Amino acid sequence: MTVRKYFCTFPQHLIKEPIISHTLNQEFGVIPNIRAASINEHLALVAVEIEGPVEKIEESVVFLRERGVKVEEIKDDEPMGI
Repeated sequence: MTVRKYFCTFPQHLIKEPIISHTLNQEFGVIPNIRAASINEHLALVAVEIEGPVEKIEESVVFLRERGVKVEEIKDDEPMGI
């Protein structure tokens, strides 16, 4: 299993959807771990680790981007805080 870290910015219309906590696991079989978040009624900023097979992680990231989430990979030498 591989673990990759991402910083995700969710637009207002997606804030109430359980995309990370439910959909990524349900649809792609990956394990998301939200490490930090800042959420208000207009925007959600989320630092998340995604664990699973590399191809499933990559499919998850494509899915998020297609939904309108800005996804940036965090390299190991970068902090995960928000």
